[in-house]
Amino acid sequence: MRYERKAVPRSFVVRMATNLTICAAWAGILLTGSLYADTRYYQHSFFDNSLTPDQYFYSSGKASAPSVLTLVNGKIPVEVKNFLTPPNALRLEWQSAESGGWEAQVDVMRFRNREIQFRGSALYFSCFSAQSVPASALPLIHIADTAGNFSAPLKLALFADGTNIPAHEWVRIRIPLARFSSGSIHALDPERLQSIVFSQSTADGIAHTVLIDEIWIGDESEVTNAKSSGEQAVSTPRGLTATGYERHVDLSWEPVPDENIERYAIYRSFDGKEFKPVGMQVRGIERYTDFIGKTSQKVFYKVAASDRSHQQSALSAEASATTHPMSDDELLTMVQLECFRYYWEGAHPDAGMTLENIPGDDRIVATGASGFGVMALVVGVDRGFITREQGAERLTKIVSFLEKAPRYHGVWSHFMDGHTGESLPVFDMFDNAGDLVETAFLMEGLLAARQYFQGTAEIEKSLYKRISRLWESVEWDWYRRSPQSDALYWHWSPDWSWHINHRLTGFNETMIVYLLGIASPTHAVPADLYYRGWAGQEKAAIDYRRGGAASAAAGDHYVNGQTYFGVKLDVGVGSGGPLFFAHYSYMGFDPRGVRDRFTNYFENDRNMARINLAYCKANPKHFKGYGANSWGLTASDGPNGYLAHAPDAQDDDGTITPTGALASFPYTPEASMAAFKHFYRDLGDRAWGIYGPRDAFNESANWFSPIYMGLNQAPIAVMIENYRTGLIWKLFMSNPEIKPMLDGIGLTSRKHP
Repeated sequence: MRYERKAVPRSFVVRMATNLTICAAWAGILLTGSLYADTRYYQHSFFDNSLTPDQYFYSSGKASAPSVLTLVNGKIPVEVKNFLTPPNALRLEWQSAESGGWEAQVDVMRFRNREIQFRGSALYFSCFSAQSVPASALPLIHIADTAGNFSAPLKLALFADGTNIPAHEWVRIRIPLARFSSGSIHALDPERLQSIVFSQSTADGIAHTVLIDEIWIGDESEVTNAKSSGEQAVSTPRGLTATGYERHVDLSWEPVPDENIERYAIYRSFDGKEFKPVGMQVRGIERYTDFIGKTSQKVFYKVAASDRSHQQSALSAEASATTHPMSDDELLTMVQLECFRYYWEGAHPDAGMTLENIPGDDRIVATGASGFGVMALVVGVDRGFITREQGAERLTKIVSFLEKAPRYHGVWSHFMDGHTGESLPVFDMFDNAGDLVETAFLMEGLLAARQYFQGTAEIEKSLYKRISRLWESVEWDWYRRSPQSDALYWHWSPDWSWHINHRLTGFNETMIVYLLGIASPTHAVPADLYYRGWAGQEKAAIDYRRGGAASAAAGDHYVNGQTYFGVKLDVGVGSGGPLFFAHYSYMGFDPRGVRDRFTNYFENDRNMARINLAYCKANPKHFKGYGANSWGLTASDGPNGYLAHAPDAQDDDGTITPTGALASFPYTPEASMAAFKHFYRDLGDRAWGIYGPRDAFNESANWFSPIYMGLNQAPIAVMIENYRTGLIWKLFMSNPEIKPMLDGIGLTSRKHP
């Protein structure tokens, strides 16, 4: 195991730092322009592109013979050669016959915290056909809302002006939403649009193919006809830069201060002469990742801005870059940088805090993810991605927000409105106030940063004092509920009191709560609560563990002792659980050599990772893509929603979450590097983007997550740094309150360089 920093060519670091500095110079415009960027865009966009080039995941279809509908694994095919919004469109191929039928359904792309509420009075989409299609042959169209209510069918021909769809020409269709009358027993709500269904109309027995792209909801006055010749729709982007890495190129440009912008179109050339559109970026994000897939390739780029009517600006000035071979150390620096950007460029403009997910609801900042983001910020400063002054300024913004945000006996809520600080009950009505676990994750980051920013500058002196005040005002003892309680509790609300009643019991991700509660200089809980609460043997603790175990006997007394795939697990429920159990409490708290009466925690965490790896290699449920270089079962969204993915039959649905393997670098460096190279080199065209690896993927379902998550990107950057230099571990453990806490519990810990 190594922890020293290995030399990285200065040109590589300077090149990356320069790009970040350029972005920082435009921070004021960026943060203003990005306000509600994702939220606004997805209040109008129903479909723009597919992450997979063969079939669109959020679709389905069915044909009844003798009618025919072309599908790929039950999904609508994707067209990659002809499109309106690059790089692809949907391909609708059908043949309608008497006594038959077909239907093709396009669903809204769902992601965490997306509110399905469209703004506008009309449905728009664009059609293209290589051959003229008579209006009479066009399908029927239906819509359905999120409650399952559906419309009566409308003839698409009515909205094609009664004429043919001409050959080789994109035609925009506009359907006023008021024209869709309910066909179900309850009223239809078009603003809650869930599905658009095309179905058989005239049975002409002829094969037809129509491409469909850019499905959009907007006011009829907002989407206009093309402007008169010579009049530019929006301003041209400026300041385009391109940086080449091993298999991809990162592009960035200055924001265009124009409210009419809805997207940017990216154009690529391999010869510097012929530029073709290859991708797009939504409003408010001035960065794009182009995965080339090979090294030593020079590429040229231009970018255009586009409005809602797809009228484009002139192309920007050209920028070029060349992909090139990279060492393992350079690759690690690259992924740390990309993940760091989530917390630097993607932070909330007012709070500086971490957004729950991108894209997502632009209001929601996450407390625990912000603590992880603070640690990523320290890594960014130490790696030279930003200057120390920039890091201190961002941390000051975060601390200023936290000082004003509502607190509940010193504890912040899980989610807050980044503009106002207001607590947001995202999960349910009871989760509207103090969240001790998220607060512990936040303090884990702040305490590491407190030790890093100890320079002579006034801003750093002030940060030390202000972070100390926040730390000292957390009332850990209040969340014990009573002086007689043997455990800490997750939530408290002035409205609901202890209604959620979630006892904090190990082994899971919450060990850091007990460690910080015992370490508190002002509101400490007794050191013996570690063994009575976290590792408790009372009936409440045993029942809690049994509720989360794949096997009731596996770890219900905190001690596990069983062997899985040849690896013994000292403590932990079932076969180890999701890998974030081995990450969240140990991003700041250094587990190396830490031992209690049950286990050495570094070894136990490593064994959790080894079991996870071995399970994926064995692949007992035969999911596509699992193997020695594709593993990492931990919490994330999947094709069927959220699951705390784990190496057991109940919690494995085929979804790999890259942070699982990549945040395990300190425990399994060789296997983590193999996974990293696979995620990047083999799956990068779908799994890699502007903030590094996408949140998750499921190859069996041909699904790749459309989002990045605040809880999952930072552990990659931070735990890789702990593997490389031990930086965050050293900082956190250097806090003066930590050693007395270890001594009080009776934990042993050997020192590390």
